[in-house]
Amino acid sequence: MLGSFSEPGNTLRILDATPASSLPGLSFRMEERGGGYYETAIAGIPGHEQSHSERIDVVTGSGTRGQSYLYWLDDQLFELPVSYWSDGHQWINSPGYKDNTANFSRAIYPRCLECHVTDIVALSPDPLSNHYDRSTLVTGISCETCHGRGAEHATAHTPAKNTILNPARFSRDRQVDLCALCHSGAQRQELAPAFSYIPGRPLDGYLQPLPVDTTAQPEVHGNQVGLLKKSRCFLSSPNMSCSTCHDVHAPEQPAAAYSSRCLSCHRVESCAKSKTLGPKIADNCIDCHMPKQPTNAIVAQTAGRVVRATMRTHWIRVYPETSQP
Repeated sequence: MLGSFSEPGNTLRILDATPASSLPGLSFRMEERGGGYYETAIAGIPGHEQSHSERIDVVTGSGTRGQSYLYWLDDQLFELPVSYWSDGHQWINSPGYKDNTANFSRAIYPRCLECHVTDIVALSPDPLSNHYDRSTLVTGISCETCHGRGAEHATAHTPAKNTILNPARFSRDRQVDLCALCHSGAQRQELAPAFSYIPGRPLDGYLQPLPVDTTAQPEVHGNQVGLLKKSRCFLSSPNMSCSTCHDVHAPEQPAAAYSSRCLSCHRVESCAKSKTLGPKIADNCIDCHMPKQPTNAIVAQTAGRVVRATMRTHWIRVYPETSQP
């Protein structure tokens, strides 16, 4: 849990009340009480305020960029209106929420959860239902997401029926499909229920393929695979996959550390900047060839200001110097 849950840093003031014109104010207070953490919306004019409070039951996000929070109402799961943003160490309206409102009714659907938790059993086949068996929630992205369900393995534990999958043995396309389950954009329509994808199977049988548009710029958030597939490195390297650079079993490294992956194929001397920067050009290929760019998917409007995330593009190419950090 990030952010302050005690005064003075636990209040997000959205709108000050103006008693003379009877315009209500709005603020949110984050606090710890009774062994739990809560978000409370406070609206109205002084002396005539109303409040609504819900407990934080589920945390999403590692905190690298921020965290958002969910709460249970019986067997339904909803998003809370305030999120924590690591850039600036601040509370903000949850991305996509309308400013100057206190909305506790945004339902969390199975496909939303699929990229943030390992498993949960929905109580309805309707993809727009947010009713769940609470006891089945497996938080975080665990081994089962990539290697298959452990319970099935335990039930059928014989050499002839081994249900544990090894993505390292998948073809390049199936390895990329596994990552694309959560990293190919939020616009892909479901063809099968959430949490039913089996690693090693073609993803196009599970999510509707996106239309091919060679002129379109894939969204920098959530569509890392779409961006990678536009890269000459990927198109020219039959064996290149996401795991060429990323080790899913190890913590993420600083961006510059991935330069060694670039230099396993490229020579420093081939970079036009090597003549002016010299050997130090090898220290950081990433900021030049995979710069951070603003996303249109994670945008928060808070108290009249806009907070927009920047994400590192996975379209590996030569960029104009104006786009470099």
